[in-house]
Amino acid sequence: MRSAVQGSHTAGEPEFDAWFAGQFRAHFTRICRIMDRISGEPALAADLAQESFIRLYRRGEAPAAPAAWLISVAMNLFRNARSRRQRRAQLLTDARGEATLSDPAEAADATLASAETRRRVRRALDRLPEREQQLLLLRAEGYAYREIAQALELNQTSVGTLLARARAAFREAYEDEQAS
Repeated sequence: MRSAVQGSHTAGEPEFDAWFAGQFRAHFTRICRIMDRISGEPALAADLAQESFIRLYRRGEAPAAPAAWLISVAMNLFRNARSRRQRRAQLLTDARGEATLSDPAEAADATLASAETRRRVRRALDRLPEREQQLLLLRAEGYAYREIAQALELNQTSVGTLLARARAAFREAYEDEQAS
């Protein structure tokens, strides 16, 4: 795919723009979904996916592996957003935070079984190291080992082993969540 837009074709030219539109159609929803699963925040996920595509367009040329490049950029943006949020949280006191944040807290007595399952899955995922979360979520989204390796800057031959370990850690964390 890279050769179709490589060379003198740049952002704003019809060939690049057509390629970019195809990449957007092929990957935007998938990146939104994976970032939503990682962040737990649909609005943030959409912003991260959109910013990834903005950066691709500004780049002006096709990366060798567009899907892996896009998810890698989205994950880096998420890390940055999470770091900013953590710094902000340290600066806010509880009282100032309550006055600033307008969204009400989620009801603790949710009765839907699926909502409780989602919460258990989220808590189990949150107990895992970041790399294991990302491995599981990318694989669940259908990313190939090669794409996962590129996105997470891993050796492709170690992805299978790392996924197996991540799955085992998730099962243990999820079972712990069910027991509590």
